[in-house]
Amino acid sequence: MRISVIGATGYTGAELLRILAGHPEAEVVHITSESSTGSRIADLYPHLSGIYKQKLESMQQLDDIIADSELLFIGLPHGHAFNICPALNSATRAIDLGADYRFKNPAVYEKWYKLKHADDKTRAVYGLCELYRNEIKTAKVVANPGCYVTASILALAPLLKEHLIDSGGIIIDAKSGATGAGRALALGMHFSEHFDNFRPYGVANHRHTPEIEQAYSELAGQNVVISFTPHLLPMDRGIQVTCYANLVPGSGENDIAAAFERMYGDEYFIRLLGRGAYPAVKAVRGSNYVDIGWELDPRTGRVLVMSTLDNLVKGASGQAVQNMNIMFGWPENLGLKQVPLYP
Repeated sequence: MRISVIGATGYTGAELLRILAGHPEAEVVHITSESSTGSRIADLYPHLSGIYKQKLESMQQLDDIIADSELLFIGLPHGHAFNICPALNSATRAIDLGADYRFKNPAVYEKWYKLKHADDKTRAVYGLCELYRNEIKTAKVVANPGCYVTASILALAPLLKEHLIDSGGIIIDAKSGATGAGRALALGMHFSEHFDNFRPYGVANHRHTPEIEQAYSELAGQNVVISFTPHLLPMDRGIQVTCYANLVPGSGENDIAAAFERMYGDEYFIRLLGRGAYPAVKAVRGSNYVDIGWELDPRTGRVLVMSTLDNLVKGASGQAVQNMNIMFGWPENLGLKQVPLYP
């Protein structure tokens, strides 16, 4: 299948190219970059040497790229997909790794991203594969979720759906490696600032908050408001979230274990570790797996659910390929069976 990657020079774009190189049904025909047009992708990312020989193109040829592609992966910052998806022809579909089509209510997007929602015609499906695969199958455009969001939603989805926890008072303590901040230069990402350091950011106003609330509210059947605090870890890859929720009276260990098993027991990419097992980022590095463990705190009446994934794979590019597999009727794990890298 003829695939193009729009915005290939960020970390998610490069990771997407790495995964697609091992996908038996994928032929990458166009890769674009406005900042490095004319350069070879291997000159920017030497690990792709000998694998991709194409030169980076400009989006000035977007119409030709769309006409020559069956699927576009859009790896651009928010706001740019609005200029691409309305131009799709009847034969081309798209997966947007940005935030432009993730919200059902455009006003929420505008409030949190401080940008006008510029496309009221495109109907996108939210691409969290384990929850929305039936809708993804027929989607023209899929809005690929990000890393914090994927880890957070999957952690509590079974418990919210089966009303085992109180939908009020949920707290998410989240931590990410540096690649989650992207490749653009920033003072906080300099080695001397980031190494041997650990700090929160986006406290009480992180843009992923309403995206998590949107999914939680749908699962719970009522409006859910959360406290979400992300932190930056001194490592390159990995997401780890710990979700705190109050148990509904009468729910206990067996109910929680059964709920996780019912929702995820047959899921290839979700590994249920059970009570008392705590996931580690190194155990999922370079893979599309999500490891989930949990614990009960009888003293406070809370359940603590811990979820871990690789932010560049299941948190971005791997999930995008999983969405592609669903859209085109291939096995969901096609091209995604990489065993985690360890140590």
